Amino acid sequence: MREPPPVSVRSGQPVPPGSALRRLGLVVHPSRPVERVLEEIGAWASAHDATVGQVAIPGQTRRVADPVEAAACDLLLALGGDGTALIALHAGAPTSRPVLGVACGSIGMLTSVSGERVAWALEEVATGRWTPGAVSGLDVACGEAPVGVAINDVVVIRDGPAQIIVSIAVDDVLYAQVAGDGVVVATALGSSAYSMAAGGPILAPGAEGMAATPLAPHGGSVPPLVTGNASHLTLTIEPGYGGARYELDGRRIAIDERQLKVRHRRDYATLVTLAEDEPRLTGLRQRGLVLDSPRVLARDRRLPRE
Repeated sequence: MREPPPVSVRSGQPVPPGSALRRLGLVVHPSRPVERVLEEIGAWASAHDATVGQVAIPGQTRRVADPVEAAACDLLLALGGDGTALIALHAGAPTSRPVLGVACGSIGMLTSVSGERVAWALEEVATGRWTPGAVSGLDVACGEAPVGVAINDVVVIRDGPAQIIVSIAVDDVLYAQVAGDGVVVATALGSSAYSMAAGGPILAPGAEGMAATPLAPHGGSVPPLVTGNASHLTLTIEPGYGGARYELDGRRIAIDERQLKVRHRRDYATLVTLAEDEPRLTGLRQRGLVLDSPRVLARDRRLPRE
């Protein structure tokens, strides 16, 4: 059977083989060794008449290539781990540039390929053998003023020795008032990160909406809450003596207001998905983040091996 022609990452229209990727944009981890991966990318680009540049990231001082705007690239390459992939997704989102996560060190949930296989992955993308994975976000606002977008989570957390109180409302209906360390609101993708570590639910692939999980609540009964994708959350904060801080995807943001509104946003960014990518739930098991019951593990050890 004849394979279909490759598809341009810019227009979605068929293009001649090898012409889909003309400019690659790098987003690089600030300290992990990436020299070998850069050599592989450079060699592939040279063989395919493509150019390579580095997307400028605020606060990033490491320089590995000439600067390039994300909007001018056909594909962004995130060299590092999940944190680097998050930064690249944010950089590519305004102009719908897809991101290929390349693991340089530990394998994360957002990295599709290890550094040793980056040339193979580029060939897969260039010939159209990839799927655009839609990445949702969380729109955060103070009143009507937008604050930013989070891909993993929005966190309100105490910033000193005293507890804070967070009132959680869904579609303007009060759910609970929580005294403790704060609250984390996660996307389905981010539900396996900070939210899960705090005892929140995992939203399986295909589920949409938000998960709100209290952080170290002091008394009461406030189970984690999952909302629908059309709902909005209102967080009203009483910072107490020690104050409160606000984070989007781990980045601290300056907010003077005491109320946040959080809404689910579909198709915020695009992550390259390759045929060999493991299912997200499998990834949680492989990394030991989800473990079977000890009784089951003991039973399996007793079973004869074939």
